Amino acid sequence: MAEAAGGKAQAPEFDDEFRRRFRDLLAWRRDVRHFRPDPLPSGLLERLLTDAELAPSVGLSQPWRFVIVEDAERRAAIIDNFTTANAAALADQTLAGQGENYAKLKLAGLLDAPVHLAVFAVPDPDQGKGLGRRTMPETVDYSVAIAIHTLWLVARAHDIGLGWVSILEPETIPAALNVPAEWHFIAYLCLGYPVSEEPSPELERAGWERRRAAAEHWLRR
Repeated sequence: MAEAAGGKAQAPEFDDEFRRRFRDLLAWRRDVRHFRPDPLPSGLLERLLTDAELAPSVGLSQPWRFVIVEDAERRAAIIDNFTTANAAALADQTLAGQGENYAKLKLAGLLDAPVHLAVFAVPDPDQGKGLGRRTMPETVDYSVAIAIHTLWLVARAHDIGLGWVSILEPETIPAALNVPAEWHFIAYLCLGYPVSEEPSPELERAGWERRRAAAEHWLRR
């Protein structure tokens, strides 16, 4: 960042080329399920997490807590959790007539991804002094979700894939990872180098769903 006359910081200029490349980043972000086992270079995970901290948060509360899950037994507990939750989800999908299609989907990269990352929200952090959340305390969780999305984009910019594992029973996860019981579990993430780069989401390629045109989600009042 350049410094303007008088010692004030000068905002960077983002030209059309940057905006085009940034849109490429958004378009090529993927929810990755297929990972190579190669470890991340030393220090890269810490750099990604540091950049994720640039995300906005309500009242500047920074309520996110990132737990790097390295212990084999703790990882196994999460995998068991997923297996149980996925079996229940398959039963529900079967009742809805989608069991065969659901069973074909790969919904987690837990066995292959070199990095497991659990993300929690501190529900009422002292930091931020309560600003902005008296009537909407859920903005704490929203802030953590924004940090996750920031991490997602930063990871993609480093050719790292990220997958969000949402088929989990959240109640047991704080104990499994030995974190404070009052922390609110938000996400379990897998990170690593993707097996392949794909121009469209995996669920779209599998025929599960298609991405709608943006204008279908716009309302004017």
